[in-house]
This record gives sequence, C-alpha cells and structure tokens, in this order.
Amino acid sequence: MASRGWLTGGRVYVQIADRVRERIRSGEFAPGQALPSEAELCREFGVARNTVRRGLAVLEEEGLLVTVPSKGRRVAAEGTPTSYRYEVIAAWLREAIKAGDLPPGAQVPSEAVLRRRFTASRTTVRQALAVLEREGLVAAAHGRGRFVLIWDRETSQDV
Repeated sequence: MASRGWLTGGRVYVQIADRVRERIRSGEFAPGQALPSEAELCREFGVARNTVRRGLAVLEEEGLLVTVPSKGRRVAAEGTPTSYRYEVIAAWLREAIKAGDLPPGAQVPSEAVLRRRFTASRTTVRQALAVLEREGLVAAAHGRGRFVLIWDRETSQDV
C-alpha cells in the first residue's frame, strides 16, 4: 500500500474517514474486503490508534464499514443490515426500562456485564449508554455507575 502522507491539523480523524471513504468509493476497498489493520493505518497516516479508531467509527456509523469480532473491520456489502450492535444494546435496555424491569432509580447493568451479555467492546457498550443518556433515560453518577431516570409512560413519547 502506497504511503499517502501523514495527516496534521485539527480533526485528523475526519481526514482519515474522508480518505478511507474515498478509497471505498473508488473501489480500492471492495465490499466485503478486510480493511488494513489499525496498526497499518496508524503507520500510514502517522497518527495514534485512537485517532484511527475515531475515523473508522465515523464510517461504521455511516454504514460503510462493519466490525466482525476477531476478524477486524470490513467494507460493508450491499444490503448489509443497518442495525449496529450498540443500537441492539440500547434497544434492549430501553425496553427493560419501559417494561419496568429497570425501574426509576435502578442501577443500569455495568459496562462489564453488558460487554459479556452482548459480546461487545467497551466502546460499543459506551455508545449504547450514551444514546440512552441523550434520550434522558439514564444518567451517569461519577464513580457509581449509571441509573435509570424517571420515565413516565403517560407523558413520554415513544423513544
């Protein structure tokens, strides 16, 4: 793979996403093909692994990439389902809250418990929890975990 030059400036992860997106659109990375490893992309772009991960996460959210456990990231094939693991975790927790299995004030299962239950990475679990925080269903208490907020069936819209 030819070196494309190190990236500098603000929001480097966006530049990485742009470059990988262009390579997908040009056909250099074909549907179903494995992406180079994070380490290879770090060397290619001259950035830290976290920066590469942020850039690739953007493309996963756009549906251009999928992560296959123990296999890495691949270019999404045509017709790949758009339901991501974090959405599945968030939906499961949302339903548990709505059904009353996790009543207001209850502690949400820990990240470790959710990781084991869904065989998901810490980042994926945190994405799911962030969705619920944005929806106002849970709140984080520093050092104590996350807790269910009051959810009123009468006044709440279907989230």
